[in-house]
Amino acid sequence: MELPQSRFQSRLEFCPECGSVLPRPGPPSSIRCPRCSFGLQCSDFEGRTVRSSLEFNALEAGAGRGGGGAAPQEGPTVDRRCPRCGHEGMWFHTRQMRSADEGQTVFYTCPRCR
Repeated sequence: MELPQSRFQSRLEFCPECGSVLPRPGPPSSIRCPRCSFGLQCSDFEGRTVRSSLEFNALEAGAGRGGGGAAPQEGPTVDRRCPRCGHEGMWFHTRQMRSADEGQTVFYTCPRCR
């Protein structure tokens, strides 16, 4: 059986009339679009294969939540005393450790202690 004529070509998960995501088949073995009421019988999909894949990008070194990456060897300085050696002046860098709506975490590194 041929699929009904539609406005554009789409994947089987989407309505060929309006592009909305189609729901799962209902009890009478039919699929009806909730947006435009376009309808199909489940038998229209017999013999067709739906394949999907998910491809992840490789993480960059030091990317993500607090993982990896050493502190910078040099950087901007701030007038702050090192709690270990008492040296005045520390390097600092910031990193987004949690969600974007929270402030950045500031890391201090003593140039003498490292």
